[in-house]
Amino acid sequence: MIKSSRICNVEVITQSIATPLSTEVLSTEKSQRMADFFSFLGDANRLRILSFLATKELCVSDIATLLEMSESAVSHQLRNLRAMRLVSYRKQGRHVFYRLHDNHILELYQAVAEHLDEKD
Repeated sequence: MIKSSRICNVEVITQSIATPLSTEVLSTEKSQRMADFFSFLGDANRLRILSFLATKELCVSDIATLLEMSESAVSHQLRNLRAMRLVSYRKQGRHVFYRLHDNHILELYQAVAEHLDEKD
């Protein structure tokens, strides 16, 4: 049973608040998965790859040239991005073209970029 507590000198009946919130608040498992996801995005090269792919579909060699990195290093990052379902690819003959996995990734990228560009 959840007890009442004092917060900011106001009596809070936590049972009446906790019950509806418990269905809306993140579970421990989901919050850990989200933390892992955002931690994974804490790499500047991965974010730069996403920024290029937010603009257009590209192959590994194009991304490597833009980032001034080896194709091997870019392939490694793309493999990780694919594992996290942030990018997907299509093959055209011998070439592999990468793009953002879906619109959610584009929206997330745009929202963060917009937030960082805001002035107080």
